[in-house]
Amino acid sequence: MIGYFITATDTDAGKTFISTQLLYYWHQCGHSTLGFKPIASGCQQTLKGLQNDDALKIMAASNITLPYSQINPYAFEPAIAPHIAAQKTGIRINIQEIADNILAQQHKADYLLVEGVGGWLVPLNKEETLADLAHLLNFPIILLVQLRLGCINQALLTAQAIEQKGLPIAGWIANNSLSTASPMSHKTENINSLKERLNAPFLGELPYFSETELNNNITLEKFINIKHLDI
Repeated sequence: MIGYFITATDTDAGKTFISTQLLYYWHQCGHSTLGFKPIASGCQQTLKGLQNDDALKIMAASNITLPYSQINPYAFEPAIAPHIAAQKTGIRINIQEIADNILAQQHKADYLLVEGVGGWLVPLNKEETLADLAHLLNFPIILLVQLRLGCINQALLTAQAIEQKGLPIAGWIANNSLSTASPMSHKTENINSLKERLNAPFLGELPYFSETELNNNITLEKFINIKHLDI
């Protein structure tokens, strides 16, 4: 088994997209895959309780089936910071329980992905952040950099914080916004600046995808050096 923890420089940076595409790719290569979205805000009330669209997409992309409650044990209805959502519902997010649940399943999969929530240092309770959960899991990190003004600072600070936790960065991905076709000003120069400064492999750049393209099969390996992450 090889596991990865996927984080990003900001919320809504495309973590679920890259998570599901990697799971689909490894599945097509004949591997068993399992993805987790342990904490999610912005969930919808269903007949089966609160469920999150991103968590459901990750479940659909995995070829190992687990109950929803194991994939997304902390589901909050309001689309707000998870520690605030937890406080409002009288719940304390227990990162040790999350890590124990995930690590107990790792023998089932060739590839295991854990998608974070928000950015690297988003609080989960009064004492702990997402970084503390990643540290318990001890998986290499895939860093998704949302290409926009300010991304150099965000990416370097995030990478520095990851390194301070003693975790390796398996690689980083530059991601154009999924919500607009307008390219970032001086995008190439910004990516080159990050290549020079980030002490991690550059896996590639995701272009802007239209809704039609997102609904069709996307050849991820056309844009991303997935073989760097292969077993």
